[in-house]
Order: sequence, then C-alpha cells, then structure tokens
Amino acid sequence: MAPSTSLLSASTPSVAEAHAAEVASRRALAEALDRRMARVANGRAATFLGAAVLTGLAIFERAPAAAWGGAAACALAYALLAINHARLLARERRARAEADWHQRALARLDGTWPTALLSKGERFVDAHHMYTSDLDVFGPGSLFQWLDETATGAGEELLAAWLRASAPAPDVQERQDAARELALLPDVRRDLAVAGRLAAAGRPSPRAFLAWAEGPPRLGHLGWARPLAWALPAITLTTAVLASFGVVPRLVPWLAVAAQLAVVGLTRRSLAEAWGSLALAEAGGATLGRSFRRLEKVHFHSPLLTRLTSGLSPPGAPVSARMRQFARLLGLAEARRNQLHPVVHLLTLWDVHVLTRLEDWRQSNGGLVRGWLEALAQVEALCCLGNVTADHPEFHFPTVDTGPAHLSATGLWHPLLQKAVPNDVELPHEGFLLLVTGSNMSGKSTLLRAMGVNAVLALAGGPVAAEQLNVGPLQVVTSMRVQDSLSAGVSFFHAEVLRLKAVLEAAAAAPGHALVLLDEILLGTNSGERRVASREVLRLLLEARALGAVTTHDLALARLETEHPGRLRAVHFQDHVEDGQMRFDYQLREGVVRTTNALRLMQQAGIPVRAHPPGEGS
Repeated sequence: MAPSTSLLSASTPSVAEAHAAEVASRRALAEALDRRMARVANGRAATFLGAAVLTGLAIFERAPAAAWGGAAACALAYALLAINHARLLARERRARAEADWHQRALARLDGTWPTALLSKGERFVDAHHMYTSDLDVFGPGSLFQWLDETATGAGEELLAAWLRASAPAPDVQERQDAARELALLPDVRRDLAVAGRLAAAGRPSPRAFLAWAEGPPRLGHLGWARPLAWALPAITLTTAVLASFGVVPRLVPWLAVAAQLAVVGLTRRSLAEAWGSLALAEAGGATLGRSFRRLEKVHFHSPLLTRLTSGLSPPGAPVSARMRQFARLLGLAEARRNQLHPVVHLLTLWDVHVLTRLEDWRQSNGGLVRGWLEALAQVEALCCLGNVTADHPEFHFPTVDTGPAHLSATGLWHPLLQKAVPNDVELPHEGFLLLVTGSNMSGKSTLLRAMGVNAVLALAGGPVAAEQLNVGPLQVVTSMRVQDSLSAGVSFFHAEVLRLKAVLEAAAAAPGHALVLLDEILLGTNSGERRVASREVLRLLLEARALGAVTTHDLALARLETEHPGRLRAVHFQDHVEDGQMRFDYQLREGVVRTTNALRLMQQAGIPVRAHPPGEGS
C-alpha cells in the first residue's frame, strides 16, 4: 500500500471544478470591491477637503453664510461614504475568506495540503499516546491537519479529542448522520469557518470567556452606586447650567463633581478587578455572535444537530442577540483604554454604568454559556467530517456496531495518500492477528497505518477511505515508531520494551477490544532472542484476545499460523525486478513472502555487496 494508481481521478473532478469556480468567483468579487473602495476613498478625501475648505471660508467670512450649509453637506457625505467604505471592506474581507476556504478544499484534493494548510495540531502531539504519534494523527502532514476547519479553540480541541479516543457506536451513528446532513449544506460549513476567522486574527479560545461567565459576582455590592451614577452627572450638568445663569452659587456644581469623585474612589478597586477579569474574556466571547447567528438560520433534521441547536433559542432573545449585546457592552467598556477615559469616567461615572450592565448580562446568561460553546464546538467538529463527506465521494461511512470486536474492509487505502492501491483486510473476530511479511518498501507499514487511521476516522464518526468497512468496538493500540532517548538514558531496545509493555497492558485492559498494530518489533536485539521474544508477544496478545496486524521480516515467525489455526494468518506483499529496477504492486496476498530485497536495494544504491556473503554459497 504505497503510491500507485490514483483513486481520485474518476470521482473528484466535479468537486475540484466546483471549488475552483468558487475561488475564481470570490476573488473576482473581492477585486471588484477593491476598485469600488478606491473610488469611495477618493470621494471621502474630496468631501473631507470640501468640508474643511468651506468651514475655513465661512469662519474667515470669505464666503457667504451658505458655506456652512455646504460644509455640513460635505461632512454628511463624508460620514455616509465612511459607512459605505466600512461595509465594502467587510464584504471584501468575507469574499477573500470564502475564497481561501475553497482554496483549502482544493489543496486537500490535489495533495498540496501539507504545505497549504497551517493548522497542524502540534500542541496535541503526545509521544506517550497509544497511537496518535505512530499514525500521524497530529503534527505536520497529519490527519488533524487534513481535517481541521474549526474556527474556535473549543472546536479545535473537540476535534482533537474525537481523534484521540474511540466513541461508542451510538455516538458514532449520530455523528455520521450529522456529517451526512452537513455535507449537503456547503454554505453552512463555509460560513461557520469564515465567521470565526473573520471575527479574530487568531483562533479565539473561549476558556477565559467561560471562566468570566461562570465566575462569582464581582459588583453586587455596588448596588448603591448605580442610582448615583445616573443622578450625580445629571445634577452636575443641571447645576453647572444654573450656575452659569447665576441661579445657584458657582460652588454647587463643584460640590456635585466632588461627590462624583468620591464615587470614583469608592468603586475604583472593584471596577478595576471586574475589568481585569473581563479583558481576558473578550477575545473568546465578543467574536462568536456571527457563528451563532448563522446556526440559528438553519433548520436541521439529524438528531444530533437538532439537539445541539435547540439550546441556541432560549426563552427571550436568541443566543446571537445576547452575544451581540455582550459585544456592544464590551466595546463600551473598552473606553477604559482611551487616554480621555479618566475625565469621561469622572464626569459620567462611565464604568459604573457599563461594567454593572455587563455584570447583569453575566448573571442572566453565565449559566448558559457553557452549553452554547459546547454546541458550537460540536457543530464545528462535525463540519470537518462533513467536508470530507462532501469533497471525497470515494470515501464511505463505515458500519460501527456494538457486537464482538472485528474489522472487515474492502478496498481499504490510506486516506492521506492522494494515490494509493486499495486492499481487502479481514480480522473476523477477537484474538485474531495478521502476520504481514514482505520485502522493504513493499507496503507493510502503510497497510498498518491505513488500518489504524481508518479505524480512528471510523470511530470518530467520519467517512473512511474504503469501499466498505465494518468494525466492532475497538481501541487502537500501536507500536510503530519507537525512538531512543539519550537525554533520558533510554536505549532503542529499552524504548521498544517499554512501548511493548504499554501495548500489552493496554490490550489486557481492554480484553477483546484492542486493535493492535505492531511494525517490526524488537529490532534492537539479535535474531535469536527476537524470535523467542516475538513469539511470546504474540502469545500474550492472543491471550488478551487482541486483534490486529504484526509486520515481520522473520519468515519463521510468520509460519506460526500452523500453531494457532484460526487465530494467526500469514499475508504478504511481494516485489519483482523489471528492467533492472525493483517494482512493487502493493497488493496483499495470502501466505508468507518467498523473496527478500535487502541486498538488491543495497546494490541499487551503489554499495558493492555480494549476492551471497563469503562462506554462504558461491
């Protein structure tokens, strides 16, 4: 199972052409909007200049009084053009973001995605996880990089969690139904991804926002200040006007200002603490209103999507309206960053008004926020599965049942290979292992990774790279890329032993449900000990009723199927020489391989080895 004939050529041209057309259409729209913005910008400059000139002429009496009207008209035109420019800019940014979404889909189709997609999930890499490192689930060129179109940190983390652990069969079925429905709603999938990316420069994480929303009350003890925040500025303004007409002594408005200053001093610490907790929350909360508004416009039918979105319309205002209210209040609170804020706050008690209203929002909505964010994260993760469903019609949804553990695949290939040769794989029951032999580069390791990655996709709820896949409840366990550690004083063989110990413990902890994939185990010792130790490893796996596949170059080990009939089966890949070159067909065959190619590969690399070492033949 390595590069050969493309499986995509017959099925994806229409998908690729559709995405390419969308890219071209949206880029053309963005360019047209750029030209319109240039004209509007020229108009803004002209109206600003006109307003300034007419105002100057009117002030210095170089023009009739009607110049004031002209200046006002120019100022109004400038304001309208500024609003129009902002709207055009928003449309241009959205058009480019939509073009980028379609371009990323094209990259997944043409195989350029490892360099084109920036989201690699590197923070989820865990060398001690039982399969993610071996199967390239996270990191550069990973399954996560290929899948990820989430727009929030919560969605990203949930997608990673789905790839790290198998879901129960009922959950898998619900995710499959949701992915099928989302596959038919490209605008929804695109709009959710675009809304999140337009809302923030980076991927907003709602953790701080959630901590603020679910945090303790911070301003409840300032209830006395709220009526004063309305009364004192009004009194100050009124007495200042009256004092200017000599109705009240000039000292009276200053006394009112002194009272406001006292309120500022008494509330300063509490308001600063409230702002400090809120400032951390802004990136994760103020940017999500568009995503919720998009979901509120869709009537879903699948049970999972229906359940997730039902909580986005609580009694009263919908979630999007509540999030917009939060964003507006937060924008007002950000006046604290303005240099004139101390003066404005003193004269109006601004922070008391705004931060106490935000506290009201938190008290009304804080207990609901977690449910909203979890629902959005799940829909985002489901959209990633829906993208695969829509763009890869050669993929199919597996059957995941609750019966005995098993894995049966027809036409299975590695989903991250643009070109691959499919193979049939059968693990009919628990306590069944394939012993895979074959020469170097023949496809043994790729077969194991294809089995593992497709099992991960299947048990996350996604479609798989196979014509048909049927699995029971499985937990994937692998040992394929063991590395030594000089800093920890761990040799390669010791690292192999530690990994095998973890594999055997995981298989024993999930008897009858471990899908074990082992690639060339115990290479760090001599052939005699390796053979004995490998036999014991196989025995322990069969005792744990594990199922899976083990690759080996030890042909004697592969013949153990006679000792365990119905529980071990030998299969192999083979090679042949054609025009002096090694050729592989990557087709899985029954039995033990009869040829090896190590010496031939060395000879092709220019190493002058003999076909038979001295003393071992002619």
